Amino acid sequence: MKINTIVPEKQEYLRSLVDIDQSPKRLYFIGKIPEKRLPTVAIIGSRKPTAYGKEVTGRLAYELAAKGVVVVSGLAIGIDGLAHQGALEANGTTLAVLGNGLNQIYPSSHQQLAKNIIKNEGAIISEYEPSMPGLPHQFLERNRIVSGLSDAIIVVEAATRSGTLSTAAHALNQGREVFAVPGNITSPLSAGCNALIKQGATPLTSSADVLDVIAPQDSARQASLVLGDNREEAMIIELLQKGLRDGDELLEQSQFDPVLFNQTLSMLEIKGIIKALGANQWTLR
Repeated sequence: MKINTIVPEKQEYLRSLVDIDQSPKRLYFIGKIPEKRLPTVAIIGSRKPTAYGKEVTGRLAYELAAKGVVVVSGLAIGIDGLAHQGALEANGTTLAVLGNGLNQIYPSSHQQLAKNIIKNEGAIISEYEPSMPGLPHQFLERNRIVSGLSDAIIVVEAATRSGTLSTAAHALNQGREVFAVPGNITSPLSAGCNALIKQGATPLTSSADVLDVIAPQDSARQASLVLGDNREEAMIIELLQKGLRDGDELLEQSQFDPVLFNQTLSMLEIKGIIKALGANQWTLR
């Protein structure tokens, strides 16, 4: 894959990096960087997310990318990778900012994800020379670029001591809007988000909260909730909107014949309205 170089101040989409602290003089990239400025959101969080964090990340990334928002993250295991994947599932654009040179994709387990990002007209980006190995301080340094590229950042899950929070600090210094997903007060991975909210971050409960800030015209045009093409689909969708996830509970609440129930789930999944989470758990896209 060809590694290209670009000067941020000479490219419209990247010009948001010019005024940040320690602005990169040039960037290396593989793939395609948007030419014009587009609404952009960074989605970041723990490398070991809970099931709740995984579900929220996938939904937010999918819904934002489906609205034309560029999703930025760091390609790390956990929330980062899920954010990129969610954007790709919506056929959207996503950019990954690495903390090492582009001769090596890190982590190696995300090589295929990186290829998919590039294939879908996104890019892998780094400020480091292509042969530069990943050193611990560089992953913290790259966080200023993740936030600098974005109009807003979303912290999904983070412990009280987390590198994720350094990105939030950069975002505040850069004048970006910071959103945090509220979480269970007993969960260590929600402690960082809940602390950010106490400090003034905006609580995030849906993708519309972000769109209201970065693209209010798009938010105003959002379609109403999907109703389904028949009574059975409408019932399943309504139950999922109420927060039910477990397939057995959905079957019990719907009171459908099991064969009809499974057929309805299959059709909703084929239509892209619902998504299987594994272990007989389901969610709306």
